[in-house]
Amino acid sequence: MNMNTLIQKLRNQGVTFTNGLSDLEVVEIQSRYEITFPPDLKTFLQTALPISSSFVDWRNSNPNHVKKIQSVLTAPLEGIIFDIKHNDFWHDDWGTKPLDQQLAIEICSRYVHQAPTLIPIYSHRYIPSSPDQQGNPVFSVYQTDIIYYGANIIQYLLIEFGLKKYIEVNDEPIEYIPFWSDLVGY
Repeated sequence: MNMNTLIQKLRNQGVTFTNGLSDLEVVEIQSRYEITFPPDLKTFLQTALPISSSFVDWRNSNPNHVKKIQSVLTAPLEGIIFDIKHNDFWHDDWGTKPLDQQLAIEICSRYVHQAPTLIPIYSHRYIPSSPDQQGNPVFSVYQTDIIYYGANIIQYLLIEFGLKKYIEVNDEPIEYIPFWSDLVGY
């Protein structure tokens, strides 16, 4: 399915769009937030920019909105830290959990900062910035409750807006994403 068809289907589901981002806007946004849009997210945002509630309004450069987007970008790490502090979370791949909570948080933070950056799409749904290719999966991330929500951005948007059943996420191979795929269903 091409992006124009997808966008029309989403419009039919009530999603509001405005003109897509220009090349210059993409460069400015990526610089402002120190992120890189993967190719299919970039194509989606440049075809038409969703502005309905719960979508990220990348065009809005109001300082308060910039802080809001920065907060959404750091939410995955903050959620994991919350679960380390309050729910005794620790991933086996990180070694033995230190007794010192601050050291545990530092170790976790190091792993997250080495992992591909998660780019918010809608609510608590994210796509990894790398690998820099089409077809990266979309994750639903709420603290350490992390699942695949689509094998790619098109499948994800169809699922999110009721145009495809969630169960069908397992119908397609899903790209392994370092760190994040290891936390799926953990």
